[in-house]
Amino acid sequence: MSPSDVHIVELDVRPHLSKKLEPFQLIMDTVKGLQHNEVFVLHAPFKPTPLLGILKMKGYSSTSERKGSDHWITTFVHKKNKTGAKAISAMVLSGSEINSEPDSDEESASCHGHPEEQPAAFKNLESLQAPKVILDNRGLEPPQPMMRTLAALERCKPGEIVLIHNDRVPVFLIEELNNLGCTYTVEDQADGTAKVSIEKG
Repeated sequence: MSPSDVHIVELDVRPHLSKKLEPFQLIMDTVKGLQHNEVFVLHAPFKPTPLLGILKMKGYSSTSERKGSDHWITTFVHKKNKTGAKAISAMVLSGSEINSEPDSDEESASCHGHPEEQPAAFKNLESLQAPKVILDNRGLEPPQPMMRTLAALERCKPGEIVLIHNDRVPVFLIEELNNLGCTYTVEDQADGTAKVSIEKG
């Protein structure tokens, strides 16, 4: 990032992920503390595709650059940050990858699934409205369950339903759902897993 007057805030979540810790709340807390004239630089072991869409809704454009097999650097600049935007443009001209939309994900590319395709595990969690997306997040390491869920919600229209099945109650996701104005119901399972029905606000 070339201009000397650009203030950079960096966060490396690779140590958290190596310990199987959920970094999403740490990322969002960092973003909440940003000033519009600050540039947020995130270091992660993969391209944080759903996060790009989430922060885009908050007014941030982004560039992602792969530095190694397990090192991606993603830079976020708020639309009100003219100096940072110029620096982003310079990075694009130098060959970095610009991201204006999150990549499509097979499970979340569309919010219009068919009821007959619903897993039997969700039969007792159906709401008055048929779910549009069903995600089985069991067995996935953080932050994938939260990222997949938020990406699916982003593609849904207000009032549409997303059903998820997680290894445990998604505490950090629930906090973000409250921030987004989504309504939800949580159903604890006998095996310790949790099913959550989410209605986009």
